[in-house]
Amino acid sequence: MAWGSMEVRDQRVRFVLAAHAGDRTLSELCHEFDISRPTGYAWLSRYRAGGLEAVAERSRRPRSSPTRTPEAIEHRIAALRRQRPDWGARKLAVLLSREGILLPAQTLHGILLRLQLVRPDDRRQPAVKRFEREHPNELWQMDFKSPKGWGDQVGPLSVVDDASRYVVALARTGSSRGTAVRAQLETTFAAFGLPDAMLMDHGCPWWNRQSRAGWTQLSVWLMKQDIRLHFSGVRHPQTQGKVERFHGALEMARRRRGLPEPELRQLWLDDFRHEYNEVRPHEALAMKTPASRWTPSRRAFNPNPPEWQYPQGAEVMRLEKTGQLTLDRRRWQVAGALAGERVQLTRIDNRILLHFRNTLIREIDLGGRTSTSVEVRPPRSAL
Repeated sequence: MAWGSMEVRDQRVRFVLAAHAGDRTLSELCHEFDISRPTGYAWLSRYRAGGLEAVAERSRRPRSSPTRTPEAIEHRIAALRRQRPDWGARKLAVLLSREGILLPAQTLHGILLRLQLVRPDDRRQPAVKRFEREHPNELWQMDFKSPKGWGDQVGPLSVVDDASRYVVALARTGSSRGTAVRAQLETTFAAFGLPDAMLMDHGCPWWNRQSRAGWTQLSVWLMKQDIRLHFSGVRHPQTQGKVERFHGALEMARRRRGLPEPELRQLWLDDFRHEYNEVRPHEALAMKTPASRWTPSRRAFNPNPPEWQYPQGAEVMRLEKTGQLTLDRRRWQVAGALAGERVQLTRIDNRILLHFRNTLIREIDLGGRTSTSVEVRPPRSAL
C-alpha cells in the first residue's frame, strides 16, 4: 500500500467535515466560512473525487516559463555566488554586466532563491504585510537560536507571543532533546498558562524528519495540553517572523555586549529578556514595550490532563503499541509517537479521516490502499 504526506489548509478540512455532518445547509456553511458558494461546491466536489489531496494547496506556478533565463546563464550565476557567498543580487548584477550579461537585480535574486543559494539570514527585506494574532496567547512561536557564538551545542530556546512580542521563555537548555525542552515548557506553562496554539519549524525535538507522520513525544505531549500545533513552511523562516526578529536583536546584543562566563549566561539571558519585555521600545508596537501589550493566559497548566472526550457517538479506536491501526483486515501505520492513544475515525465514502484529539493526522483511502499523513496549516492570514 502507498504512503505519503501532504499539507492542507485548516479552513478546507473543517468545511469538508462540516458539510459531511449534514446539520447545516451548504449555503449556511459558505456564509460561516466566508467563502462563495462556487468555492464551497468546488472544495466538496474535489474532496469527493480525490480526497484531501484534491483540496490541498495548489501551486500557482505557471506550467511553462517562456521568458526563463537560459540555463547557461543560471550556471554562471551559481558559480559567481559560490565564489562570493557574501555578495547579494545587486553586486552580482554589476559583475555579470561586465561580462555582457544584463539582468535586473530582482530577477537575479529570484534565480538565487530558486537555486536555493540564499541563506535565511540573507533575507532582510521586510514583508509587505505583517500578519499577527489579535490577542496575547492565541499563538506562541518557538525556536532555537543558532548556536554560533554561544559556545553550546544549541543556542538558547526562545518562545515569543505572536500578538505582543512578549518573550515568555528564553533559556539555555544545553540540548535540543525533547526532555530538556519539555522541562522548560513545563516551567513556562506553570508560570504563564497555556497558549491556544504554537508555531514551530520542522526541526527537533517537535518534529521527526525520519517519520512519515512527523509527530514526536514532545508534540504529542503538547497536543495533550489542548494546544494546536502549526509548523512553518520548509526553508521559509519568515513564517516565524516574530521569533526570528527577536533572535536578530539577541544576536546583536551578543556581538556588541559580549557574553559572560558560561555559568553566568542564564542570568545574562534573564536580564536581556527583562530588558526586551519591559524596557526596550518596539517599533512594531508603536514604540510600546511588549509587556504593555501582554497578559498571562487564563488557561491553567495541568501536568496530568484528563483523557480526551471525543463527541458522543463518534467512532473511536485505540492504536496498537506499534502505532498501527487494523482496518478492513489490513494494518495501517498511523504514528509511532501515538502508540496506545485513542483516535477518532470519520468515514466519508471510502475514505477515513483520523483525528487525535482535535488534530487531523491522517487520511486512509480504503479503496486506493493509500495512507497519507496530513499536516494542517491555518489560513495564510493567521500567520
